[in-house]
Amino acid sequence: MSTKPLRLLVLVCSTRPGALGPVIGQWLIDAITPCAAELGVELVPVVLADLDLPFLDEEEHPSSGIYRQEHTRRWSSIVDTADGFIVVTPEYNYGMPATLKNALDYLGREWAWKPIGFVSYGNTSAGTRSVQHAKQVVTTLRLVPLGATVAIRISDAVDDGRLRPDAARDAAGLGLLDELVRVSHALRPMRERAGAGTVAGPVPGSYARRLTPDDAPEVTVLQRCCWVEEAVVNDTLAIPALHESLEQVREWLADQHTTGVWLDGRLLGMVRTRRAGTDWHVGRLAVVPDLRGHGLGRWLLRTAEAAADPDIRRIILFTGSNSQRNINLYQSEGYELVPSTSTDGTALLTKDASADRFDAATMRAAH
Repeated sequence: MSTKPLRLLVLVCSTRPGALGPVIGQWLIDAITPCAAELGVELVPVVLADLDLPFLDEEEHPSSGIYRQEHTRRWSSIVDTADGFIVVTPEYNYGMPATLKNALDYLGREWAWKPIGFVSYGNTSAGTRSVQHAKQVVTTLRLVPLGATVAIRISDAVDDGRLRPDAARDAAGLGLLDELVRVSHALRPMRERAGAGTVAGPVPGSYARRLTPDDAPEVTVLQRCCWVEEAVVNDTLAIPALHESLEQVREWLADQHTTGVWLDGRLLGMVRTRRAGTDWHVGRLAVVPDLRGHGLGRWLLRTAEAAADPDIRRIILFTGSNSQRNINLYQSEGYELVPSTSTDGTALLTKDASADRFDAATMRAAH
């Protein structure tokens, strides 16, 4: 399971003055907040009445992502940054309220591959028919409805506009949160692969994107498994990648452009780059041991080269002086060993950045 924090929206749907929705939404947040904090979940309450969304008034189809109205762009931003949703909804005449349907219809890709759970309330059916109606719609948007739900029968649960204490209902709310978190983590690779800034990777089904400080746990694990071999070959443990703390990894991920290749939530490889004058430094090129020899390292290296600014004159990288496999790869890509009197056990390799050795126009698309 991913260790990245989750952002979950608690969406209160009724806009009717004096509606019970805000009361139920507040109960839910109060009931699940302590557990959410332990799970690394940020709960964001959103009241549809506060969004002031008119009936859908965009000229373009939502799938186009072209939004001309400011209220649409604002709603898109809110939904796009969410990892999942809990919808607090009444039942109106055997169905969901028009406000919820309208809010769903405004957007397209922002909903995709995110779980959605329901807390319903009503009289005869406790709002469950509203949920069944909504599920037919959300699946079309590639939202993933949960099996866990909370259904509240108003006559059994409400006194003078307030919810009676109910341990079973609290437990159901926690169960809903637990399932939502697990499904959201499981769907994260689907969300990322469909997101902006990702490109197809070299391994079938993989994708590449820029790594962020949130990826530090996965990067730390990748470094540990990759640089142990380097330590053995070069007979030294003085390799920063083996000793960096999680916080140190977060810091350089924030400062340096690092590209990672992912498959089904697993980080397969990475490379980072930085500029120093007219030099382009390539480093931390790593590939999981079981996929070495399949072209992933070469793809990452070429991606790093293609990211160099047009005025860069030289590409530089370092490796262990006894890391012959690495040296062979770099030399096959046009790098030359630079004679060195260094005693730190590292080898320096350079490449003329103006040499036409890689298709920069194609590889820049990865960035």
